[in-house]
Amino acid sequence: MSDTRIIKKYPNRRLYDTDISRYITLEEIRQLVLQNIKFRVEDKRTHEDITRSILLQVIAEQEEGGNPIFTTDLLLFIIRYYGDPMQNSISRYLELSMQLFADRQTHFTEQLRNMLGQAQQPLHLLKELAERQMPIWKSVRKEFIKNLSSRTKVLKSRRADGSGEHPASP
Repeated sequence: MSDTRIIKKYPNRRLYDTDISRYITLEEIRQLVLQNIKFRVEDKRTHEDITRSILLQVIAEQEEGGNPIFTTDLLLFIIRYYGDPMQNSISRYLELSMQLFADRQTHFTEQLRNMLGQAQQPLHLLKELAERQMPIWKSVRKEFIKNLSSRTKVLKSRRADGSGEHPASP
């Protein structure tokens, strides 16, 4: 049996989990994500991988709830980069940032618990923690600036050749 669970999306828009042999909801898809269960959603007729589309539906459903993650300004920023030369860089930057956040979240939580449980000065411990994170953020920032520099070169060459194409500003 494969390590990846297969979910089939039928033309009636229902999702069928082949592992448990029953229809499931977007909330159950969300639970699979929270439980780190690998899955693939495919169109029943075409066998096309539509996992991204279903995950976007899960996000949209969550965003409609009471406490959204994406602000209007952040959504506008992301939309402006579709079709822009920096699109792949922005995507990679956001992905790396979220991975870094997730990787460090547990570690930070443990350190914070230890800090609150000890008699040491809390501000000193927070300073140490921030200093340990600095090289990682510098590396992410360096890659972002490098890609921004590439975008500037593309824009200058477009202006020089008079193509008149100007991507939306962030």
